[in-house]
Amino acid sequence: MLKMLEYLFSQYKDYPTYQITLELVAIFFGLWSVWCAKKDNIWVFPTGLISTFIYAYLLWKWDLLGDSMINGYYFIMSIYGWYHWTRKKGDLEEFPVSVITNKEKIIALIIFALTIIFVVIVYLYFGKFTTWYSYVDTFLTAIFFVGMWLMAKRKIENWIFWIIGDLISIPLYFAKGYTFTSFQYIVFTIIAVFGYLEWKKILNSNKVTS
Repeated sequence: MLKMLEYLFSQYKDYPTYQITLELVAIFFGLWSVWCAKKDNIWVFPTGLISTFIYAYLLWKWDLLGDSMINGYYFIMSIYGWYHWTRKKGDLEEFPVSVITNKEKIIALIIFALTIIFVVIVYLYFGKFTTWYSYVDTFLTAIFFVGMWLMAKRKIENWIFWIIGDLISIPLYFAKGYTFTSFQYIVFTIIAVFGYLEWKKILNSNKVTS
């Protein structure tokens, strides 16, 4: 048991205490944010802002540029999503949970492609293509960029992107040496599955009401 714990958490012995504390705080608010997203609750955004701000800083300090950019983007999109979700027509939500349109599929594909191009350029500039997970990062960043955009637009398909991205992130963060964050993505995956099912119920309920 002790050997297992040492294997999982030995990388933290050289980390400053404040960074470990910040990671745990970011995980707490990250889990809270995803739970709020599952419930289609507006608090997904203020809690997400705290988590993504901390992670953007930590990941930059850890030289994980792609991951840092993901969280910087999350931060910006959380502000947009917060505004988007609060818009109403009278007493009704102007943008309730809905299915992605054909036009939005094209936009999502463009976001995906441009994100990969941008991350590759940044990684080449900083000479960061030194490990196998640097290449995975480019693909993962694109998945999460599209997922966050769809969530801000309140599209149910956002959960599919989160599930795929979370599953990839579990072994990826463990390989990078961030066990706490890897465990966080296990919980994220579970919540994302239930989030999709819950949004599906909301979507069907909206259809019946309309």
